[in-house]
Amino acid sequence: MRHSLQKLLLSLCIGLLITTAWADEQAAAEEGLRISTERKVRDTGWGDTEASMTMVLRDARGRESRREMRTLTLEMPDDGDKALTIFDEPRDVRGSAFLTHTKTMVPDEQWLFLPAVNRVRRIVSRNKSGPFMGSEFAYEDLSSFELEKFRFRYLRSEALDGEDCYVVEQIPQDEFSGYSRMLVWIDKSHYRVQQIEYFDRRNSLLKTLTMHDYQLYKDKFWRPHRMEMVNAQNQKSTSLLVNEILFDRGLTDADFDQNALQRAR
Repeated sequence: MRHSLQKLLLSLCIGLLITTAWADEQAAAEEGLRISTERKVRDTGWGDTEASMTMVLRDARGRESRREMRTLTLEMPDDGDKALTIFDEPRDVRGSAFLTHTKTMVPDEQWLFLPAVNRVRRIVSRNKSGPFMGSEFAYEDLSSFELEKFRFRYLRSEALDGEDCYVVEQIPQDEFSGYSRMLVWIDKSHYRVQQIEYFDRRNSLLKTLTMHDYQLYKDKFWRPHRMEMVNAQNQKSTSLLVNEILFDRGLTDADFDQNALQRAR
């Protein structure tokens, strides 16, 4: 009788622990989604932009090369955003263009035009983890942030460079993503991303992106003017320096079709 009672109590304790752990995980998932949704909501309604940027690539020895580029973006209310990046300098990449149609429920569509071979190449899903134009940014890093593409889990709160932040785990839902997960630091004051750690498919830290020099546009939209991507595995890094951002450029869908790649100058 006593043995049976002990087994019953043990089963009840195990069941309580499992239920508590499940409830904790559910609460963490709901809080992670809430934070990420607020992040998305606060950056909705900006319309379209045109930005001029400098890309600085550094090898493991710190040697630098620079590229001048422009990026056009168009907000799509019922889907992921569209973006066209055009390289202006130096001469060996001049005229190269990269087009992204981010999707929410299906894989993104991406194309790269290289004037040296005068053809448009589609970036297939299984290759989107590859490096973008020799940088430490992957093709998939250049897609817009869409809630449907991830599962979320709130981990903790902590300070980062003087900013009180939420730390949220994002798990990609795309089987072809190059990442097993990301850790995202989102400040509590404006829900801006301050840092992202990317983990490879073996769950080892691959690289870290930090955002700096945020500026406010249209009294609502924050944009970082310096982004630093540092690869922890090969010691290379890439900086994206924003020279200027212009809003309300009158861009339309026609500026983001495949023909735009070859007429981009």
